[in-house]
Amino acid sequence: MTTETGVSFKPLGNRVVIEPLESEEQVSAGGIYIPDTAKEKPQEGKVVAIGPGKLTDDGNRVAMDVAVGDVVVYSKYAGTEYREGEIEYLVLREDDILFKK
Repeated sequence: MTTETGVSFKPLGNRVVIEPLESEEQVSAGGIYIPDTAKEKPQEGKVVAIGPGKLTDDGNRVAMDVAVGDVVVYSKYAGTEYREGEIEYLVLREDDILFKK
């Protein structure tokens, strides 16, 4: 496992732990501030831990295409949210990552 922050859990297989980046304050076209409950979830985040990679049927590991520290864009409803202390992480499969920035 590779980690950059104090993440105390290990992702397995081709799982990736992402810390979502905070979106900027959203304001409507009319100048009205949108409350946190109505804001869209961020789809961009920083990779803080990666698993060892997917295990194929013949027992070989497929290397991960992302690395710790990469900023990625992921599918809107992908993954599972996990809170550790004050930080909320998103654990998802590498397949749910759309691209690296």
